[in-house]
Amino acid sequence: MLAATGPEHALSVRQILALERIAAGEPEVVAGAGHLDRPVRWVHVAEAADVGVMLSGGEMVLTTGVLLAGDARVRTEYIRSLHRAEASALVLGLGRAFPAPPDDMRRAAERYGLPMVVLHRPFPFAELTEEVQSRLVRRKFAAVSLSEGIRTALTGLITAGAPLQRLLDEVAAHSACPVVVTNLAHRVLATAGEHPAVDDVLRDWDRIARRPGGVDGEGWVAADLGGRGERWGSVVLCGYRGDSASGRLLADRAAEALVLHRMLAGSAVSWEEQSAQCLLADLVSGVVPARQLLPRARAAGLPVNRRTFVPLVVRDGEPAQLDRVRRLLGLSGLVAELAEHSTAVLLSLARDQAAEPLAAHFAARLRAETDTPAVVAAGPACAGWEDVPAGLREALHVADAVAGAPPDLPAVVRLGDVRLRGLMRLLRDDPRVQAFAQRELDGLLYADEAADDLLPVLRTYLATGRNKSRTAVLHHMSRPALYRRLEAIEALLGVDLDDFEQAASVHIALLAHDAQTGA
Repeated sequence: MLAATGPEHALSVRQILALERIAAGEPEVVAGAGHLDRPVRWVHVAEAADVGVMLSGGEMVLTTGVLLAGDARVRTEYIRSLHRAEASALVLGLGRAFPAPPDDMRRAAERYGLPMVVLHRPFPFAELTEEVQSRLVRRKFAAVSLSEGIRTALTGLITAGAPLQRLLDEVAAHSACPVVVTNLAHRVLATAGEHPAVDDVLRDWDRIARRPGGVDGEGWVAADLGGRGERWGSVVLCGYRGDSASGRLLADRAAEALVLHRMLAGSAVSWEEQSAQCLLADLVSGVVPARQLLPRARAAGLPVNRRTFVPLVVRDGEPAQLDRVRRLLGLSGLVAELAEHSTAVLLSLARDQAAEPLAAHFAARLRAETDTPAVVAAGPACAGWEDVPAGLREALHVADAVAGAPPDLPAVVRLGDVRLRGLMRLLRDDPRVQAFAQRELDGLLYADEAADDLLPVLRTYLATGRNKSRTAVLHHMSRPALYRRLEAIEALLGVDLDDFEQAASVHIALLAHDAQTGA
């Protein structure tokens, strides 16, 4: 008798019949051929008419039937008892007791859906039990090793504070197939695996997610993500080539680790935002061509066919708040923080929707919701997906340029609105521009501490178009006090601020200095 093993480590009746060693017995399936995928937990050799009382389910029973000869009623009851005990299959060795398969046993087995196999040649049952035992033990040991291996690896990564992507990469390495994390709407939040294989999955994701049974199917193994009675997504092994038990084990271990990772992350950036962040960052960087990112965008739920894309960037905007405004307006899009103080909003509009009025409406609703004068930087509306990276980069540039700008900007700021300030932000890393700024402002930047308050005065004076009255009001000082400070500035810089060209040169140098220092 063979020691029991769990169903997840079992062999099927079909797999056992395919073993080379059993072929010597010339096996033939005479009943229950449609049930050969039943799992076999163990093998039981028994020459007893009441064998059913010895079984607990999942056994393959081997017998010569010596105690069943001569009584059709006993044989029929024998098959019925195996069915009640949920045996996996019956193997009958033909010989002295039964030179041919008994019709009554065959009919009963077919009626109960019990696979019945006869061996036409004498065959040592011990050889079959030995073969199956060794295979089941190896499978169980391999499953335990796999389970502990991936659990240890994932736990180590979580303990070390690894990001979600690192965990998924580990799961993909163990499963040797693409791994996808989805929300309840089957939108893809994260992926891992070899890029060509992942791209193939994402390219066909809409069809996969809509097929009957969802993403579970042959070679596709899904495990729920959730906790405390709430389900919020799935992790899917896509096209797993190992046996189903190993695939299920890998998916379950991955789900356990991802749930723990999310619980430990608490209120940190959501997976949805991480997904949008990775996609938008890849678009901006240009490292991956936009056309290769199209399947990812579509699988993430962004409408991409016959759409107009509007790239926006909001300074100091909260991603969750911006996404809430987007949803309130019923607009499709992605929202994520792309750089410090800069959150991107990529809107996807139908072709009959006007981009500029909707951008203005978004900015107005944002101001109303936050009760703050939020400034929305906009890139050009993009009629094609290939234009989105350049549009996002322009919106980021405009958002960077409005930092520290006068407060009288429009609600939606475009490249034409940032003018010279935008150019200086664009050229801030040029050594020649840096040298020019230092040369023009040297006397003021390296003056003694008493001159520290002169730079803000100079900045305001030039930004207001050299309006002395306005500058005095903004700095809460009298006009004589302002005049004294302007005279000190002119002395330190060696310039005449009443001279337009000299004042313009200092203004450009100050804009370049502010762009370099992030002022």
